[in-house]
Order: sequence, then C-alpha cells, then structure tokens
Amino acid sequence: MSLVTCHISVSLDGFVAGPNQRAEEPLGDGGERLHEWAFANAAWREQHGHEGGERTPDSEVTEEVTAGVGAYVMGRNMFAGPGEGPWDSAWRGWWGEDPPFHVPVFVLTHHGREPLEMDGGTTFHFVTDGIESAVSAARAAAGDGAVSVAGGAQVIQQTLRAGLLEELYLHIAPVLLGGGERLLEDVGDPVLEPVKVVASPAATHVKYRVTYGERG
Repeated sequence: MSLVTCHISVSLDGFVAGPNQRAEEPLGDGGERLHEWAFANAAWREQHGHEGGERTPDSEVTEEVTAGVGAYVMGRNMFAGPGEGPWDSAWRGWWGEDPPFHVPVFVLTHHGREPLEMDGGTTFHFVTDGIESAVSAARAAAGDGAVSVAGGAQVIQQTLRAGLLEELYLHIAPVLLGGGERLLEDVGDPVLEPVKVVASPAATHVKYRVTYGERG
C-alpha cells in the first residue's frame, strides 16, 4: 500500500501561514518567508520551470520529497486560496496550465466539480466526502508511488487525526511569524519519531516517522 507522506515549511513558532490570509496574500502576512529556502534552490526552480538556483542540501531535500510521488492530496485553500462557496469554473489553480505535480491531485472540498485535466499529466479531482475518501482515491491512483499530502494545515491535521499520515517532513525556517495558521493543533496524540535531519543556513529539515500506538 502507498506510503502517505507530507512535507511542509513551518516557522520556528509553529505556523505554516501568517496572519490575515486573503486572496491577495494566500500565505498571510510574511508567509512567503517560510519558503525562501526552496525558492533559491536549483531543484525547486527546475520543477517550477525556472532556471538557475543553487545545488545545496536544500536542493537535495527538494529532490527527495518529490521523488516517487504517485498522487497528491490538498485542500481547497491550497488550490484556490482562502474562500468558501461554489467554484468559479474559470479558476484552474495557481500554477498555470502545466502545474508542477504531473500526477493526479485530489482536492478536498465541500463543493463538487468535474475533474480538471491540465498539461503535463496533472489532473485535479475534487473530493467532497472526507479525508479518508481522498486518501483512498489517491492511493488507488498512486500505484506503487507515495501519496503526498501537500497541505494546507487543516488537511494535514485531518490526516493526522484520522491516523493516516505515516511520514512528516518539516522544513523549519528561521522565521518567527507571531500568529497565523498553526500546523500541529488538534491532531490527537500521534508519536513522531525523528529519523533524519538535514541542516542548512536556510532551513532545518526534520523527517519524522508517524505512528499511532501507545507511547512507552
């Protein structure tokens, strides 16, 4: 069965987005600072169709977390930004006509929509019956590949509460946001065992194995 994994940037004070998330600033005030480690590295830039960047430990981590992914799960806010209500059918995501996923993506939402086929092998599927259904569909689509829970925080929290997330890779940026959207809030009592640490001046990357048994 496919590994269910997640990697996400987080501030030193535990936020994955800053205050005042809105359509113009979907990551909130200061939230883009969490991703500066990625914007500068060669692997991230190549995956997003940009030239340049540096080959650093951060670049190697980017290659690691994206290798072997067969499907993604994300929330509506990650696909479309903060907001509620029925879909604007003209909205096709933040990434243009060739998103960087290149595999099926399952978007958790309260409002149904027909699958959205994009260039490069990405198809967005819109799932209205909960996180278990989204992960199950992603596993079926991923085959031997991993299922990556892309975010945002609420979807990751739901995956943890349901006992479905098996691996969590945090990219801890040397940033204090002081408020916003916390990651590890109301997630029950999973056991997070550190299995790998990669450090650079831009971020500290910690991979955890997640289990749900009794603590010792």
